[in-house]
Amino acid sequence: MPRAARNSAVRAPSVGKGCPAGWTDDGGSHERRGLKHRGRAETRAVPIPPRLVELLCAHVENHGVGPDGRFFRGLHGGPLSESVYDRWWKLAREKTLTESQVASPLVRRPYDLRHAAASLWLNAGVPPTEVARRLGHGVAVLLRVYANCIDGGDDTMNDKIGTALL
Repeated sequence: MPRAARNSAVRAPSVGKGCPAGWTDDGGSHERRGLKHRGRAETRAVPIPPRLVELLCAHVENHGVGPDGRFFRGLHGGPLSESVYDRWWKLAREKTLTESQVASPLVRRPYDLRHAAASLWLNAGVPPTEVARRLGHGVAVLLRVYANCIDGGDDTMNDKIGTALL
């Protein structure tokens, strides 16, 4: 299983529903480009837990990948359409969450999983420098976006500070 995200693979971020066509260079709903702030051939290591590697390997063994390496793809091998992706995401939320959770903003968008991961790692005590590295951006951005997600742990923090003062 590759440990690096190749920037030469075409990414096609969507500008979102209802956004002006002028938000992309060609007026389309997707923008074809590489990873932000990286050269075309540049890679970055993305460390992941062994259990996730097992799950991803099983998925590739059972379903293969598209011609461009996509795990999840449309009928013709390209990206999933927004409507298909949205429909499956809503169905997954309904099947896995309680009724009150479905009515809440909890994982309303797939991107919310990235925020959940960052919050989990920070709350687990992973140093901000490592969390930022894994997310692929700087500590300043991490702290600006996620600083208020760290919840609880006052006693633990006070113990750490007290121990450091000894």
